[in-house]
Amino acid sequence: MSTAEIFERMNLDIEKLLEECVFTAVRSGGSGGQNVNKVATKVILTIDVCASAVLSEQQKMLVREKLANRISKEGIFQIDSDTERSQFLNKKAVVKKFRLLIEKALKQSKKRIATKPTLQSIQRRINDKKHQSEKKRARFGNR
Repeated sequence: MSTAEIFERMNLDIEKLLEECVFTAVRSGGSGGQNVNKVATKVILTIDVCASAVLSEQQKMLVREKLANRISKEGIFQIDSDTERSQFLNKKAVVKKFRLLIEKALKQSKKRIATKPTLQSIQRRINDKKHQSEKKRARFGNR
């Protein structure tokens, strides 16, 4: 299932959500040679989850719950990227991270179905216990 299909099933227009995001470019450390001191290549994406018009109340709650370590007390969600040497590529990387995190946060997890052990596995367990018991009885029976 593609990302677009997942967002469609969740009734979420990711493009509208991206329009609510604020992109900021700042200077970053790391690779880039002389460019590091001149060009703002690091990109920071911020969005106010609480004030989002695109997300429903239930979706906001899920995002706040599952991405709590990335959201500030004021409800600001922030991601950054400085892995690439160009601002354009860092912006693409931030958008990709954002899509993945939102998809993961809003994806419904399947409920676990409790299963019973098979008759054969129960029998095998009992036989193993009997075998272990026989070994111990033989070990101490010779004294």
